[in-house]
Amino acid sequence: MKTVGGFRKTRFKGRERTELAAYLVGAAYNLVRMARLTAA
Repeated sequence: MKTVGGFRKTRFKGRERTELAAYLVGAAYNLVRMARLTAA
């Protein structure tokens, strides 16, 4: 997440917003991985 989502320094304030952003980054990264797996 630090590399893909830019989470070395978060731009969000508060734990809830940071967690939500982390979930979204994780979901997006999983979609990218699934697309790569189906293409291979």
